[in-house]
Amino acid sequence: MIRIGNASGFYGDRLSAVREMLTGGDLDVLTGDYLAELTMLILGRQRLKDPAGGYAKTFLRQLEDSLGTAVERRVKIVSNAGGLNPAGLADAVRALAARLGLDITVAHVEGDDLLPRAAELGLDGALTANAYLGAWGIAECLNAGADVVVTGRVTDASLVVGPAAAHHGWAPGDLDRLAGATVAGHVIECGTQATGGNFSFFTELGDLGHAGFPIAEIAEDGSAVITKHPGTGGAVTVETVTAQLLYEIQGPDYLGPDVTTRFDTITLAADGPDRVRISGVQGSPPPETVKVCVNTLDGFRNSATFVLCGLDVEAKAALARRQLETAVGAEGLHWTLARTDHPDADTEETASAFLHATIRTPDPKRAKAFSRATVELALASYPGFTLTAPPADGTPVGIYRADHVDRSEVTAVAVVAGERKTIPWGEATRVEPRSIDYPASTAEYGPTRAVPLGRVIGARSGDKGGDANLGVWVRKPEAFAWLLGELTTDRLRELLPETRDLDVERHPFPNLNAVNFLVRGVLGQGVAASTRFDPQAKALGEWLRSRVVDVPEAFL
Repeated sequence: MIRIGNASGFYGDRLSAVREMLTGGDLDVLTGDYLAELTMLILGRQRLKDPAGGYAKTFLRQLEDSLGTAVERRVKIVSNAGGLNPAGLADAVRALAARLGLDITVAHVEGDDLLPRAAELGLDGALTANAYLGAWGIAECLNAGADVVVTGRVTDASLVVGPAAAHHGWAPGDLDRLAGATVAGHVIECGTQATGGNFSFFTELGDLGHAGFPIAEIAEDGSAVITKHPGTGGAVTVETVTAQLLYEIQGPDYLGPDVTTRFDTITLAADGPDRVRISGVQGSPPPETVKVCVNTLDGFRNSATFVLCGLDVEAKAALARRQLETAVGAEGLHWTLARTDHPDADTEETASAFLHATIRTPDPKRAKAFSRATVELALASYPGFTLTAPPADGTPVGIYRADHVDRSEVTAVAVVAGERKTIPWGEATRVEPRSIDYPASTAEYGPTRAVPLGRVIGARSGDKGGDANLGVWVRKPEAFAWLLGELTTDRLRELLPETRDLDVERHPFPNLNAVNFLVRGVLGQGVAASTRFDPQAKALGEWLRSRVVDVPEAFL
């Protein structure tokens, strides 16, 4: 087997994780995932100011501290930190290695950047346009002797699939093996979310003060064990792995550039302390099109939060709203009143509510005027007027959208020691959307008790553009049929009124005792443009778990 660790789940993750993973135990490969939809927008704006930038600079800081250790321990490093400029990052790593006196081979994978052909491909208005490449460019670099491989936009799981394919000598037709490695990659790609981070039942885990990062031990047949270095915080359990499997997915078919992975075939089993085995995963050919991450700019935004303390909260909110709308106009203003106040409170903070105001406008001068107009109310508004922080100037609004282009329009290239090798696509097919038909239960479950739903289910939620995914699982397998009967799409809309008028899809996963919901449009135009309180839907699942429902006592 090959032992692949992860040291980054996003651009901004724990800076010391690379060193911790290299020194904490044995590894063959260390990966780092730095790219998200929002990150591509941030790097796009960065590249506007500096054409030589566009990559995750913290990756270089981490290597400066740890590259010598990786070479000494013969650990390969694979990362998508190249962002919009993988060639530039590869050059920077070479310069760093020379400065440190290290003789290594640095390779990169390119071909994902479609911005020069955006208009030709119908990707209108793009600030960034990057196709999701697969694993074979990474595998080619490793097979050619690379010690460090940096990429642009590849699928997150490809950072794991590429090294596994190179190590085991897999071919593009080894679909079940590729699918198994894809699942392992999906589990460890978000770092400590696999070891107890953001886990619904976190109070039951060990020390989360400093959770360890995850490791995937991938066998030749594509099966894997998820684990972590001994002595590190957090835990790896069937439930922590289940939670991560439900993160940022849609239906039972997980579409990738190298394989379509059938998530309804995954089998999980405990394999000892902090070890969970993944087996039985089946794969089929990938789709004929390649997903493209497109970011555009769409105006400006600004925001402020008014503190409303004590009596007459509604009237105070109405006055502030009326005054600000008079000053800057009502168009593009979005308001949320959070009633966090308590009657007869014994602290000022618990006696206060919060009024959030956000403006979206195509005019940067109006976004800036919002700040001045807000501050000018300080002595002319409701009693006790104060803000949580002074408002700043407006910031540009970015919008993410997923486009698709034919595979023939995208060419991945592996660049090693100045040699360029084009990576051919494997066989593809037309993939039709699939859902799982699970029969409704007619069983009687006996007496019920009104309790928070989170007493019997865990949840994990997140953003996919303007949509949100909300995965839930039951702790007791015998409760799965009840969950399907209780948590229909209509019932979800009742429990989460913010979804009442939205399109909601439901996808059961009987093999995981889980259900995944896709809530269309709840985040508007995506995280960078959303005016919602929780713009990435990270807490949507915890809101659902807090709702009180009648639960059969047999499951409590």
